[in-house]
Amino acid sequence: MSAQNLEVLDHTVQLTHEWVNELRERIDWPSSRDALRLMRAVLTEVRDHIPHEEVAQLSAQMPLLIRGMFFEGWRPAITPLTDRSAEHFIKAIEARVGQVDGYRGREDIAAVFATIGNRVSDGELRQVRHALPPAIRDFWPTDTLGGD
Repeated sequence: MSAQNLEVLDHTVQLTHEWVNELRERIDWPSSRDALRLMRAVLTEVRDHIPHEEVAQLSAQMPLLIRGMFFEGWRPAITPLTDRSAEHFIKAIEARVGQVDGYRGREDIAAVFATIGNRVSDGELRQVRHALPPAIRDFWPTDTLGGD
């Protein structure tokens, strides 16, 4: 038991570390901080490209800390975004990630999708993927979708 009797916080910290460590291993980056920044950038771009109902359903399967980052700065009145191109998606992620040695663009974005695919139910993954514009949907590794 936690010394502060706040097991929910201990649990979300543990789950967040699991998500970040899985991504860090997939992309082979030494920095958990950079991996978390990449995950956050991709998740917030996904959030801004899907309908609000899907945003809520996806977030319900995230650890509390990741869910907080997912919603931080969200402006529902301007989402889903009207610019739904892959180029805009990539540039927005790159602007949030900043200068990270070894960043490989699409490959690392796909690694975030694969990590999400390992952590979120197949049904929700299919719904989110189908809500994304086709140009962005193509980033999602199809082998993470359980028969999609």
